[in-house]
Amino acid sequence: MRLDKFLKVSRLIKRRTVANTVSEMGRVFVNGNPAKPAKQLKVGDVIEIEYSNRIEKVEVLIIPTGNVSVQDSSTLYKVIE
Repeated sequence: MRLDKFLKVSRLIKRRTVANTVSEMGRVFVNGNPAKPAKQLKVGDVIEIEYSNRIEKVEVLIIPTGNVSVQDSSTLYKVIE
């Protein structure tokens, strides 16, 4: 699954266009490397998102095949920091 779509489906970022923009700005890292929106994710990848006042670091646990309900979205990742 693409990085921008995972960020939207997991609700780490509310909109896919915002996920695209943030990735293009170089504020999203996958396994320590700056990541483009089209980066293909796999289970075990570590995503870091730089917000204006904090950094969120999560590990990918599940790659969904389609849409995910709001209740299940938090099961896709584990917060590391």
